[in-house]
Amino acid sequence: MLQRKIKNQCLAAVGYLWTFAALRLLTGARAHYDRRRVAGDRHTAAQRHLFNRFLGCLYYCLQTGQCYAEDQAFPAAQPIAA
Repeated sequence: MLQRKIKNQCLAAVGYLWTFAALRLLTGARAHYDRRRVAGDRHTAAQRHLFNRFLGCLYYCLQTGQCYAEDQAFPAAQPIAA
């Protein structure tokens, strides 16, 4: 029986660890996660949204050759787009 691969398990595992560490160490990431939780996202959805945000930041940094800057990645008081 053939199974369809829905997601890359290695990437998902890295994303879980990356966001778990970021929630403890980065205030901007924690604020973003908390805003998503207040908006009604469950823990996994908020964590997945944070990981997608990090991937976008990583892509931007690789494309432009710039270093990661938390104040640019997570500006203060962003409205939540549902």
